[in-house]
Amino acid sequence: MGVLLGLMLGGGVLLIWRSGPRAPQRSSSGPSWVQRRNDVLRQAGIDGVGPVQVIGAQVLCALVAAVLVLGLTRTVTVAAVFGLFGAALPEVIVRRLRRRRQTALRELWPEAIDHLASAVRAGLSLPEGLSALAVRGPAELRPPFARFGAAYRASGRFGECLDALKDDLADPVGDRVCETIRVAREVGGSDLGTVLRTLSELLRADARTRAELETRQGWVVNAARLAVAAPWVVLLLLGTQSATLHAYDSAGGTVMLAVGAVVCAVAYRIMLRIGRLPEDRRVLR
Repeated sequence: MGVLLGLMLGGGVLLIWRSGPRAPQRSSSGPSWVQRRNDVLRQAGIDGVGPVQVIGAQVLCALVAAVLVLGLTRTVTVAAVFGLFGAALPEVIVRRLRRRRQTALRELWPEAIDHLASAVRAGLSLPEGLSALAVRGPAELRPPFARFGAAYRASGRFGECLDALKDDLADPVGDRVCETIRVAREVGGSDLGTVLRTLSELLRADARTRAELETRQGWVVNAARLAVAAPWVVLLLLGTQSATLHAYDSAGGTVMLAVGAVVCAVAYRIMLRIGRLPEDRRVLR
């Protein structure tokens, strides 16, 4: 009996080991760093700028900030810390423009979807309804749909033009709308208008809820940002007292500045993580 139990236990362990890891494997064909950065720049509404230009702007801002602070304080370590802050400035600007544009699009997409549903209900074809958004849709969304209409009139390939529209919009809601239209065109169906109207109502409800949450937590986030920035503003104001700042050129002063910078950066990231609302991701790219 003991031998049988031992064989059963060994067989079970062997089967578990041969079954492989149970966690889902991450696909290696995901978007690259360059594609993700291009998506962020498009979502921020910055055209004609790539990741390399952003990195160049970061290096330039770091040099300018370091030189200015070095001229003010005559302290290398303080200038280096503010040089790092200057390097982060373009990234902060891009992220802020992205959030601002996504907030604006969150308010505009329901109107655009209503126009598209009305066009479908009026008997227009799907390419005609999408092209009509270049004239009747919200002003912020007109250029991508105008480029879609021009590309479709030139090639007549709806699928390729729809893929180009998704890349041009670089927006999760735009991905859902485009894939809904693709499925409706390929398999047919009379429920496209109902689906679009339901999506519009859900987006309006989500925009209202998100606006209320952002308003309630806005003062907390601003207070936390002020708490992180205040010590460095005080340090910069000490630039008129050279005797005090020269102490930071020593080994102990350098270590203290480095530890303070790391603590502030970690605290700021934790604050952003706690106060960040969940965002839609482009899972249908």
